[in-house]
Amino acid sequence: MSQPKKVLVAEDSSVIQNITKKVLQSQNYEIISVKNGQEVLNYLENNTCNVVLLDINMPVMDGMECARQMRRLEDVQKANIPIIAITGNARNYTMEEFKAVGINEYIQKPINFDLLVETVTRVAV
Repeated sequence: MSQPKKVLVAEDSSVIQNITKKVLQSQNYEIISVKNGQEVLNYLENNTCNVVLLDINMPVMDGMECARQMRRLEDVQKANIPIIAITGNARNYTMEEFKAVGINEYIQKPINFDLLVETVTRVAV
């Protein structure tokens, strides 16, 4: 049997983190949870994953800066991990702004969990 795909969830809301974890675990994904963009980069120093769910508004390092730094990683495989942005940000970034920093997909909060599963399944490498 194949190993479950790993999803790195970067979200500062423990409620959203827990619901996302339950939904994706029910689809046989392995979930790693962190609270900010710096923790994503720290995790990727010694580990990898198949996709990153990245909240845009987080303390320490936001999702936009984290995506920029991920795309600059020396390890080409890690630099190309698909990124799905998750935000309820009223500033409303455009898809062009997301693409400019290397974000592949975008999901608006409140999260539609059917869309989340469909998007993760489609982009996870």
